[in-house]
Amino acid sequence: MIKKSHFSFARIVLISAIVFSFNEISAQSSSTILKDLKWSERMALSVIKRAPKAWQVDNNEKPKWDYKLGLLMTSFEKLHQETKNPVYGDYIKAYGETVVNPSGEIMNYKLEDYNIDYVNPGKFLFELYKRTNDNRYLIAMQTLRKQLETHPRTNSGGFWHKKIYPYQMWLDGLYMGTPFYARYTVEFDKGKDLNDVAKQFEQIHLHTLDKKTGLLFHAWDESKQMPWANKETGTSPNFWSRSIGWYMMALVDVLDYMPKEHPKRKELIQYLNDISKAVAKYQDKSGLWYQVTDAGNKEGNYLEASGSEMFVYAFAKGAKKGYLPASYKKLALKGFDAITKKLVTVDADGEIHITQVCASAGLGGNPYRDGSFEYYIKEKIKIDNSHGLGPFILAALEVEQ
Repeated sequence: MIKKSHFSFARIVLISAIVFSFNEISAQSSSTILKDLKWSERMALSVIKRAPKAWQVDNNEKPKWDYKLGLLMTSFEKLHQETKNPVYGDYIKAYGETVVNPSGEIMNYKLEDYNIDYVNPGKFLFELYKRTNDNRYLIAMQTLRKQLETHPRTNSGGFWHKKIYPYQMWLDGLYMGTPFYARYTVEFDKGKDLNDVAKQFEQIHLHTLDKKTGLLFHAWDESKQMPWANKETGTSPNFWSRSIGWYMMALVDVLDYMPKEHPKRKELIQYLNDISKAVAKYQDKSGLWYQVTDAGNKEGNYLEASGSEMFVYAFAKGAKKGYLPASYKKLALKGFDAITKKLVTVDADGEIHITQVCASAGLGGNPYRDGSFEYYIKEKIKIDNSHGLGPFILAALEVEQ
């Protein structure tokens, strides 16, 4: 005969084992991903299911330090802070330990390449360093900050996109460099470089703004030597939604570190309001935005996921923080609802996929990219490309609040 106390203890152990097992299965996404979870977690668990190691995203064959994976880790970091679920923190930590060795050296990183994209993954290192107190991450951040010390600039003070793209500023580069730069100067240098952070936005606004639409062209060549550059203004010829999305995300993220009393804060908030007003005009009735922002349903143009997600994120966060009017939250909710209904597919086991993601787009290079409408619409469109994963989680976290 089993004594009552023994039975109770056995029952507790059994129940605990069942709960632990269920949590492990759910957390590792090795079975069904529950549909009653929030979209942010559904996507994160789907990512982990497809790529148990973060570097495997995009079917990469080997680990690398990469701006897209940095974007994804940044989204996981925000999700980890929101949920406190260690599964997300462990996923980030495993990637960090893979791409930053114990001496603080960054995998496949060369400072002398002066590639602004390489700075972006540095953002997830701040919280990882705080959580682990592992000095490798501090050394890595110091290395990236050192890059910005000597990174080539336009004559007017803007960071070149890359050394191989001399005298060029791209909207993408604002997201790649300025949020890291802003946080580093606030946390380690008492904010001494915030004016320089603001200068990057000032230069982009001054040189890429189209006064007719209020939108920003993808890039500017100060030298006006690139075949894609307007011979009078130096701007590229079209508006690409994801590039504008990069710029808007950079603004709302940099403002996190811009003190209320800082003289440049109002200027950055005004830039955010200006571009938000312009972007809102081009939101399709579906709630989404097109690959080429202002071209509507012109033949070949399509409703693109990553740009739409970035706009949703910037609108929702901007409204939450009080940078934008509250009405932008409604636009964000409309946009995110359209993303989940029109661009997300769900497998029988609950795994979700994001469709209609532009795989990549740029200017110049080899083969040459001319920035034409035809160029943007002919770039590969993929499912679950990392450009669409991180922004989905970021957007979801903002609209879920």
